[in-house]
Amino acid sequence: MKKRKIYVASSWRNGYYPDVVAKLREAGHEVYDFRNPPSGDPGFKWSGVSEDYMEWTPQQYRDMLHHPKAERQFHNDIEAMEACDTCVLVLPCGRSAHTEAGWFAGRGKTTIAYIPEKQEPELMYKLFSAVCCSIDELVSLLFRE
Repeated sequence: MKKRKIYVASSWRNGYYPDVVAKLREAGHEVYDFRNPPSGDPGFKWSGVSEDYMEWTPQQYRDMLHHPKAERQFHNDIEAMEACDTCVLVLPCGRSAHTEAGWFAGRGKTTIAYIPEKQEPELMYKLFSAVCCSIDELVSLLFRE
């Protein structure tokens, strides 16, 4: 088996995320966990920048992309993305995770969508290396590649 460096892209609200990180590590892979970055920073949430983040105007949002906390987590994530050879997109998730997965696919890196529950179909997942529907299928696929 090839040991992979895996970036798991998902959402803070995704209940499957911790199990995916744990199972991939148990399988012997090196896994980047955005909730617990190796820098020791707490995982990034916009509420850590400002409690009223949902009320921001588009201009405030643009400006807050340069907030030191946002800059630090962006650096953590980009550094991990550059270092990883594989991305696992764990659904359901939002725009950032999809942007990350698209970045991986565009770079020609192995990109896998893991869809553990019923979702609205998405045609463009055909850009990815594979679509898996169970954690066992995902782990098995990573052993085969």
